[in-house]
Amino acid sequence: MINFNEIKTGTIITIQSQPYEIIEASLLFKGRGHSILQSKLKNLITGNSISKTFHPSDSFEEAEIEKIKAKFLYYSKDQFWFCEESNPKERFSIQKETIGKSSDFLKQDTIVDGIVFNEKIINIILPIKVKLKVIESPPGIKGDRAQGGTKIITLETGAKLNTPLFIEQGDVIEVNTEKGEYTRRIN
Repeated sequence: MINFNEIKTGTIITIQSQPYEIIEASLLFKGRGHSILQSKLKNLITGNSISKTFHPSDSFEEAEIEKIKAKFLYYSKDQFWFCEESNPKERFSIQKETIGKSSDFLKQDTIVDGIVFNEKIINIILPIKVKLKVIESPPGIKGDRAQGGTKIITLETGAKLNTPLFIEQGDVIEVNTEKGEYTRRIN
């Protein structure tokens, strides 16, 4: 059991038989020594976020989460198909809405972490940074360069991303999958 004092960012708890990861947690003190913990939780099965207030009397079951290495195979009919890295015959699929926005950066043969809860793979975690090739890049517009303008490019996965003007078609760039942002140009 996890007590009120042990709840912090990154902790994974079970609420109504579902695993939740604590994304944000801030302690607020009320009058006469009473305190509460306001938090933002992410459901690891659905990917939805909720806000919740915890009181000192609350305690929770710690979620039994395991991670396995999986390889992305293909995308079909709103489902992403994966196989276990150590056993290619063990295949599983995850809905696009479960993975969320980071699914825009999934490239074939990418190795990801599969989250296992109650002996079932419920979601995946992409590497924080991935390298992707630019397949379409409009020309940079000359003019006021004092602000260091940006443009929208298309990546090999079909995702559209805001990048600096110097990015060209054929470049390989690094993308932060958590924020969905351009990080740097590789070549």
